[in-house]
Amino acid sequence: MKNTSRGRAQDRARVAGGQDHEVRYEAEKDRVSTSKVKETVKKVGNSRKKVEASLEK
Repeated sequence: MKNTSRGRAQDRARVAGGQDHEVRYEAEKDRVSTSKVKETVKKVGNSRKKVEASLEK
């Protein structure tokens, strides 16, 4: 099996709203609450770019 970075890059492009460590990381990075991150993921989807853009507003 060949190791590629494809899966890793796709994983980093998403925020898993059900994964506490990912939600906590995003919350600390954007200085918001974890509930705000979860709410944003539900509203705009799990694309990291969309979540970060929405949290910056």
